[in-house]
Amino acid sequence: MITIYFSGTGNSQYIAERFSQIMGATCYSIEEAVDFNEIMTAAQTIVVCYPIYGSCVPKIMRAFVRKNQAAFAGKRLIIFCTQLLFSGDGARVFTELLAGVPVDIRYAEHFNMPNNICNFFLFPLANASKQQRYLKKAEQKLRRTCQNITAGVVKKRGFNPVSRHLGLWIQRAHFGALEKKAERDVRISADCNRCGKCVTICPMKNLKITDQSVMQLNRCTLCYRCVNQCPQKAITVLVHAPVRKQYQGIISLSKDN
Repeated sequence: MITIYFSGTGNSQYIAERFSQIMGATCYSIEEAVDFNEIMTAAQTIVVCYPIYGSCVPKIMRAFVRKNQAAFAGKRLIIFCTQLLFSGDGARVFTELLAGVPVDIRYAEHFNMPNNICNFFLFPLANASKQQRYLKKAEQKLRRTCQNITAGVVKKRGFNPVSRHLGLWIQRAHFGALEKKAERDVRISADCNRCGKCVTICPMKNLKITDQSVMQLNRCTLCYRCVNQCPQKAITVLVHAPVRKQYQGIISLSKDN
């Protein structure tokens, strides 16, 4: 068993790494420089974990699957997605990326995790106490999930027709235009001191330091990593309200326990 994940700000990384720790699986971020085709071909079970954006798989994960689609053939597949509230069919939608590829879907689950959109008034950042509650519930669900998988229980969260239609009409039908806009809607304020951190951490290599500023290359995947880690709070993506507080990630919170 191997686990492959993408995580913008740490939520999906937490789920992927904790699951792998409990189950004895080897865990990889899709950002690692490894031969995924070789690793996936040798595995019997592939676990994928990713954040769900508007009931859509992130663009960076979609590109990864397209590149490695053949390596999924004939595998047992476990799908985890992290979400703030409700994605409808956030796990099921991953299977659309594997159309025509024979896979045995053994388990699919959604995990509610803290909000990382740190400058949107409708979704304020959770305080430490609320993040602890998210962490506790995620840990409980993870352990139940691992027990079920070990016992051979097959569960497919989000695969029923109601979830599919809710994911499509409530979120997915509207998200495509927002995702396209976000690709080229990174803004750098005058507070930027060109430290280069955003350039280093961007998973899409979307940012570049010039003589005058930081410029974008129009391929943002909307992960919000740069927004939450910019030391000057000088970056916004799609939502351009000032950044007052930043999401530090459930990884750092869990290490304090």
